[in-house]
Amino acid sequence: MMQFQKVSIFLLRVGIGWLMFYAGITKVLNPEWSAEGYFRSAKTFNGFYTWIADSSVLPFINFINEWGLTLIGVALILGVFVRLSSIAGVALMVLYYFPVLEFPYIPGAHAYIVDDHVIYALVFLVLAGFCAGRIWGLENWCSNLPICSKYPKLRKWIG
Repeated sequence: MMQFQKVSIFLLRVGIGWLMFYAGITKVLNPEWSAEGYFRSAKTFNGFYTWIADSSVLPFINFINEWGLTLIGVALILGVFVRLSSIAGVALMVLYYFPVLEFPYIPGAHAYIVDDHVIYALVFLVLAGFCAGRIWGLENWCSNLPICSKYPKLRKWIG
């Protein structure tokens, strides 16, 4: 891989990592934050998102939102468990995409089917596909740990 490609992948990884970290940590630090309003106003798959917003499920969903975003961000910034974090990021972006979709439009976004959630999901796929944590990240170090020698399949998820 050429130097320019490495720099580009590194900056993409750290940039989206910071975006996810900031989105998550602001939710963690705000005791008033909840995903309830977002999911209750879902335009697509309303029944599913209403169920998610139910008081018996919502605390778990809020926890996953807050800490999922935060930990995905930390992992991407540090360049460790990038593949696993990217898959989790794709899952979260899909979860966030459908509530705002009024097929085929995204209201207020001047978009036709594709919005920022789709772009973020694609970025996560690029990071997973290019083993982005091995580019100036901690994945090289982690893949050489004794646990990875003992469980070689773990390397698949580390990078």
